Amino acid sequence: MIRDFLRAIGQIGDPPFRRVVLFGIGLALLLLMAVYTGFLFLLNSFVPDTVSIPWVGEVGGLDMLLSWGSAVLMLGLSVFLMIPVASAFTGLFLDSVVDAVEEKHYPHLPPATPLPLMDQLIDSANFFAVLIFVNMIALVVFIFAGPVGPILFWALNGFLLGREYFTLVAMRRLGRAGAKSLRARHAGQIWLAGTLMAAPLSIPILNLVVPVLGVATFTHIFHRLNGRGA
Repeated sequence: MIRDFLRAIGQIGDPPFRRVVLFGIGLALLLLMAVYTGFLFLLNSFVPDTVSIPWVGEVGGLDMLLSWGSAVLMLGLSVFLMIPVASAFTGLFLDSVVDAVEEKHYPHLPPATPLPLMDQLIDSANFFAVLIFVNMIALVVFIFAGPVGPILFWALNGFLLGREYFTLVAMRRLGRAGAKSLRARHAGQIWLAGTLMAAPLSIPILNLVVPVLGVATFTHIFHRLNGRGA
């Protein structure tokens, strides 16, 4: 598994990788900016410019204070939100990354069957919704779980990320049923790989690059496990 990850890192400078990273960063930042702008608009709509405090009088600048506070809050929430955002966007460009890996490391293979665009959109939307829901629950658990919070957070996201990315990569070669069958036979290893991917996804900036490396790593994992079965 470590070798699979190192081979993925070795390709990070390839044009298809850079292109997906840049697209993912741009789309993720645009979405987060849109969410923050909408949140700020609602905040400014309901917060008065000044408030009257007994024995003090009119106090201004409350809206500015809340704006700065919301920026800090959004930065903290981005640790949780960037996992579903970056992962969902990367899923849309999965074929480019997998093709680059297979072209370099598995040139003997016949061309894979690309996933239909509509299927990719549906899968990415469903995956995004599940990740958002799970991470909102994980945020509450994280607050009360104490030191084990990060471990539970990574393990939960690792299960989902490993399951989704391995399935999408394997479907190109085995179809949906074959991908699920292979995933079930190696569920533990796929979960572990997904957890190792989820941990750095908690780090701002780095979490914009990790999904691409994750797709490349799961491509190597798939071929290794599929070849072992063959």
